[in-house]
Amino acid sequence: MSKKRDRLEVIYDFLKIIQDNHNSIKPTPLLRKTNLSSQSFLEYYKELLSGGFIRDIYNKQNKKFITLTDKGFKYLGKYKTIIGFIGEFEL
Repeated sequence: MSKKRDRLEVIYDFLKIIQDNHNSIKPTPLLRKTNLSSQSFLEYYKELLSGGFIRDIYNKQNKKFITLTDKGFKYLGKYKTIIGFIGEFEL
């Protein structure tokens, strides 16, 4: 049985999914891919939006897309560094 993801892992997964989709994804596919409940998704979404990690953009048809900000890209880079450090020292 796999362990539950901690908060930092969920945030990483959330941001990584956006990045892997050419930094632009609609909310519903993002919800499905994060494997979170609607309530949990909404909580993370609001936190990341207010924290400046993601932003909403609208296309010409007024459809909403979620993209990463520079701060979101920076989080992904720092997270990889931390995971690499933990793996290197087998912590």
